[in-house]
Amino acid sequence: MIDEKKLEERLTALEAAKAWSPRVVSRLETLLRSDDDAALFRINPIRFAADKGIAEAEAIDLFLHGTRVGLFDMDWLLLCPMCSDVVESFRSLRTLHSHYHCPLCQTDYEAALDDYIAVTFTVSPAVRRIRFHDPASLPVQDYAFVYKATSEGMTAEGVPWTQVIKSIIRALDWLDAGATIEQTIDATEGVLLGFDMNTDAHFIVMVEGEPTTTVQRVPIVFDIDVCKPNSGSVRPGPVVFEVRNATTDRRAAFGVLQFPPGIPARGMLRFAPFLTGKRLLMTQTFRDFFRSEVIRATEGIAVRDITVLFTDLKGSTALYDRIGDLNAYVQVQRHFEQLLDVTVRHHGAVTKTIGDAVMAAFLTPADAVQAALEMRKAVEQLNRDRPQRDFILKIGIHKGASIAVTLNERLDYFGQTVNIAARVQHLADGDQILLTDAVHDAEGLAEILAPYRVSRSEAQLKGVSQTMPVYCVQDRAA
Repeated sequence: MIDEKKLEERLTALEAAKAWSPRVVSRLETLLRSDDDAALFRINPIRFAADKGIAEAEAIDLFLHGTRVGLFDMDWLLLCPMCSDVVESFRSLRTLHSHYHCPLCQTDYEAALDDYIAVTFTVSPAVRRIRFHDPASLPVQDYAFVYKATSEGMTAEGVPWTQVIKSIIRALDWLDAGATIEQTIDATEGVLLGFDMNTDAHFIVMVEGEPTTTVQRVPIVFDIDVCKPNSGSVRPGPVVFEVRNATTDRRAAFGVLQFPPGIPARGMLRFAPFLTGKRLLMTQTFRDFFRSEVIRATEGIAVRDITVLFTDLKGSTALYDRIGDLNAYVQVQRHFEQLLDVTVRHHGAVTKTIGDAVMAAFLTPADAVQAALEMRKAVEQLNRDRPQRDFILKIGIHKGASIAVTLNERLDYFGQTVNIAARVQHLADGDQILLTDAVHDAEGLAEILAPYRVSRSEAQLKGVSQTMPVYCVQDRAA
């Protein structure tokens, strides 16, 4: 099922795309050639990095480059935090929406880029055809436990939730439109839950009373988003559910779960590390390669925690006046290249440039502050090649919640966190890095700031009702 010509052409293009670490591409080739179909479906780059001993950032870049050259298709998944069901999947960020409903848990959720929006990669059918490219032809077990679920969701004890479900499922079948199936169960005391994986249709049957050896037949009609009846009771013993599909155009993946008496309240699952939408949007390779990706959701998509950094050049107007527009433009571009390089090395992405200013987003405050310190050094290095200090950098950093939006055909962030970061930068003087207390007090910052002189002051920012603590970071010799 492998198209050798296309595979070789696209691997060659991938190898030429950038300088990879040794054997990185060969490990990917082994995956494409030798692993089974399930391993090539919705690949988690973070797990791939851990399994192959590759840096996470390089693994993410590898799959993004692989998508660009046609080795993979990228999927955006909405995951249910209660049951790890893949509620919906999208081939493009532009079709992703911010509200979703899990029919299995009967629960509604608000999508956030840093929580339950996962990004995965599936081998392109043009390169290697796998059975998961055609979900309608899958055996129902593969559909339920691979196509419609992720193995990343786990209980507090570290057991994949899919294993928990497999241990209590008593029947699972395809139910074609207009068809009737029989699902036989040896019921024990507790609760039987019948369900369709893709709709709200379900029924609950209590199992109670004296055990019986007589077969108990329970007719169930499956219709659009409903089962009739949706409740009832039987005695412990053999039970046959006669499930009839009353729809004319809908096939159901219909199952029955057996729960013991006194089902404990269920909380959120914990998830093994996966590539979140937030991290992908803060990956410069994604922003460079997939510029056409836009967020179509009218209200944008929430980001619960983002660190925003703004820079600006002090005295740049005088530079343009002194050496002319063209020469100054070339020099400012050199400064942009330095800042971009530093941003990428510290797990961030440049969101936009505004005149001589840069806005960048980072995963953590520690990444942002380390980047800011290195930016200051990089700009000072540029000054050493010039007769005078033309580049004097001002930096402001803040963290908090934001909204990811598309403005002017560019993925951007909007909200008070961004506003405060920009206004803190305006307070900075030359060579200063200003931090809000949300950044200053974050994990890992005490060690990073220990070699520097940090002074605290109160600032009144436009649009903020109360004064805010602001911390100025300077070299001790300053």
